[in-house]
Amino acid sequence: MSNIAVIGSGAWGTALALSFAKNPIHRLTLWAHSANVAETISATRENSHFLPGFPLPETIHATSQLEEAVVGAEIIVTAVPSHHARRVFSQLGPLLQPNQVLVSATKGIEDETYLRMSEVIAELLLTRSLALPIAVLSGPSFAEEVAAGRPTAVTLACADLEIAQQLQAAFTGPALRIYSSDDVTGVEIGGSLKNVIAIASGIVTGLDLGTNSAAALITRGLAEISRLAIACGGRGETLSGLAGIGDLVLTCTGGLSRNRSVGIALGHGQTLPEIVAALHGKVAEGIRTTRAAQGLARKHQVEMPITDQVAQILYDHKSPKVAIRDLLARPGRNE
Repeated sequence: MSNIAVIGSGAWGTALALSFAKNPIHRLTLWAHSANVAETISATRENSHFLPGFPLPETIHATSQLEEAVVGAEIIVTAVPSHHARRVFSQLGPLLQPNQVLVSATKGIEDETYLRMSEVIAELLLTRSLALPIAVLSGPSFAEEVAAGRPTAVTLACADLEIAQQLQAAFTGPALRIYSSDDVTGVEIGGSLKNVIAIASGIVTGLDLGTNSAAALITRGLAEISRLAIACGGRGETLSGLAGIGDLVLTCTGGLSRNRSVGIALGHGQTLPEIVAALHGKVAEGIRTTRAAQGLARKHQVEMPITDQVAQILYDHKSPKVAIRDLLARPGRNE
């Protein structure tokens, strides 16, 4: 598997392309939704729009033509925001071939349907009667650090473990270590829900509540994520690994976390519209995932008190201080 197409030229998609480019490959294509972004990358060998400061080698071919990117590719890695995923996958559908493998590197849950990204892909493949392997890539990985070649370990899951191991061999590089799994559900839930808990962690930081509070929030956040993952068919041990606690700790404590930054701004009293405007088009997946997580939790009758409080802060204008008070006032229980 040496022909790779990366669909999505945001910071994460570009960082993955940079990492893959360090391996022996036959062809590596980076697809950008914007023709301007693709042209800039081709002309300057840098994605100044989303990942400035990281030169892109000539082996990465940038294009805004989806057909050019995916025809002939053996592996198609999608790294688009979750709210654009269905549209992009729909456009991909007619171009797919029976010998291709799809890998979702998007950490999110679809609005209203509450489907994980692999489920969205599978649903669209059914419309073409295609049965392509679907894998997911997740774990503690800031795009800037991956692009800089700093050591990173992530999880790649596929229901067919043999294919997961083939992808593991294709993606593993000098600074990127891949662990294989067959727990697609657990890996996706972990990667999606950690963004919600990261917003809560940022709120704790913004309110200057101390490290005791942060540690408690992360620990109980993991409990919420694990409950939901298991209810959806995932395995508890997956949440003890890179796609669970690993990604959660990174996103809740790292200075490069957009979701944590959203929480800090909320703790400082900023409104959600102000915070979103300050992102300048970049995506903090936790904002949308919060409501989708609530819907998924209701569907499976799973209690998620931290997620519920984050939703009330984001969408019901609840005071972060009152939300923290309400969490602390909940009845005692066994751990």
